[in-house]
Amino acid sequence: MTNDTNHYAIVVAGGSGTRMGTTIPKQFLSVNGLPILMHSLLAFYNSASKPQLILALHTDFHDYWKQLCSTHNFDIPHTLVSGGETRFHSVKAAFDIISDTNSIIAVHDAVRPLILSLLIDTAYQQAAESGNAIVAVKSRDSVRQLKGDTSVSLKRDEIYLVQTPQTFQYAQLKAAYLQAYNNAFTDDASVVESAGFKIHLVEGDHQNIKITFPEDIAIAELILKNRGAAGS
Repeated sequence: MTNDTNHYAIVVAGGSGTRMGTTIPKQFLSVNGLPILMHSLLAFYNSASKPQLILALHTDFHDYWKQLCSTHNFDIPHTLVSGGETRFHSVKAAFDIISDTNSIIAVHDAVRPLILSLLIDTAYQQAAESGNAIVAVKSRDSVRQLKGDTSVSLKRDEIYLVQTPQTFQYAQLKAAYLQAYNNAFTDDASVVESAGFKIHLVEGDHQNIKITFPEDIAIAELILKNRGAAGS
């Protein structure tokens, strides 16, 4: 992919590991011999888009991260910034160091290590054309919505499960993060939508799971091993 637009990727690593039941945040847990966070950064580094990488990480873990990089000889270039109280504040802190108004910026969960580089490139391309590109997959399950004490069926074909990366033109993120924080902001797309922009979905990948529970580690390891076998 070659164009005149600079690409950036903000990787948000603010997880505490509470639901994982571990003493260290889940982004540092090992999958196939490498911390989850490193897999995520490598996916962007290996993409054709070649974005400049910005890692938003809580200040308390900066030294630990640097130790991990040394241990694993992880020398992928990236800029480290201090994460904030919420995802909103972490993304804003990372975005604030980007001065290129012609750039396209992807925001990605550190704990989605299975993202495919091809999907990253597709998101950048679609964001360049449409203003933004939000990776999402159609629900495979029937969905019901609880209203009071009554549940109602929703049309499965109209339900999408949102993933990351969520990719935006600079101007959209600029306008979005001028807003004050709101508890209704669940992801970057909701922040941008609140600023008045239409959200565009890009077909995602059901293997692009978010590592949340212990069993997710085993699933991620199996997927990565299968990918390795297919590429060998």
